[in-house]
Amino acid sequence: MHGRVAALLELGAGFNPEFTGIENVFMNGAILGLKHHEVEERLDEILAFADIGEFVHQPVKTYSSGMFVRLAFAVATSVEPDILVIDEALAVGDGAFARKSFDRIMRLKDSGKTILFCSHSMYQVEALCSRAIWIDKGKLRLQGSAAEVTSAYNASLASGGGFASQAASYAPPGQMRTAVPEGTGRIVRAVARTEYEEGRQVHVHSSETDVAITIEFAIDPSLPVPGVAVGFSDATGLTVASAGSVNDGVTLRMDSDGRGQATLLFRRLPLLKGRYSVTCFLTTEDGVHPYDQVEQCLQLEVTQHGLEQGVVTLPHEWQA
Repeated sequence: MHGRVAALLELGAGFNPEFTGIENVFMNGAILGLKHHEVEERLDEILAFADIGEFVHQPVKTYSSGMFVRLAFAVATSVEPDILVIDEALAVGDGAFARKSFDRIMRLKDSGKTILFCSHSMYQVEALCSRAIWIDKGKLRLQGSAAEVTSAYNASLASGGGFASQAASYAPPGQMRTAVPEGTGRIVRAVARTEYEEGRQVHVHSSETDVAITIEFAIDPSLPVPGVAVGFSDATGLTVASAGSVNDGVTLRMDSDGRGQATLLFRRLPLLKGRYSVTCFLTTEDGVHPYDQVEQCLQLEVTQHGLEQGVVTLPHEWQA
């Protein structure tokens, strides 16, 4: 193989804890195949991206995990690798850093570079990857398109009891979730409503009941106005429908403290009988990076009159 390979694997790999940040930049640059003058040419860009201030002159053993991954990511991506390997490393930084890093990864991808991305975030896998591989206990379970593999993975979680356990971990309606860290955002509350009831679980009659989903959020007010999205999954974990404010060209409102809410109305919800879960997302303004996602936090119990099969009634008319 000809070209450069860079990797973000276990934190600390390739860094000397006794060296300063600057010294580790030059050492890692050399490991990645850069000459000293090439690192010097990129140094200002690396330090600006890492954004750890005067700590670059301190030994990295004094760094927090977030500062460490900022510097490691800045160095690894500064060499413009032909292949970039990332193993869950983005989970360490704060929301603002994760967003900035994901944007850089997307630019590398769009320029034709290869990204090998290991993650348990199905949203990011679908957003970033064209193909995916599911490895379970060291064995290949499935490979194919990202949509196909993530659907199968979610179905496996549902069949193994993931539905109940994930829904139970979400704060009940009216209860505030944890405070919002700087540089990111959180879903504070999500609730489903029909004409007759509201809560985390509602009953719906197919093609008759209007369903409104309200998501309250809080975000660092220095960030752009975020996006909100929802995904519907059936009892097997298969995503059957989704909708997002960014995709629909809708700009949300938030106050000066970074708080806001959005309500998505589905008139005469066309889902056919069955049990469905709703996953809620709070995303960056471009809809690519999720600040927060709450898996299967709402449930819909759908009944129907007719004998239609499938998951949804398509708009149609008969001509005879």
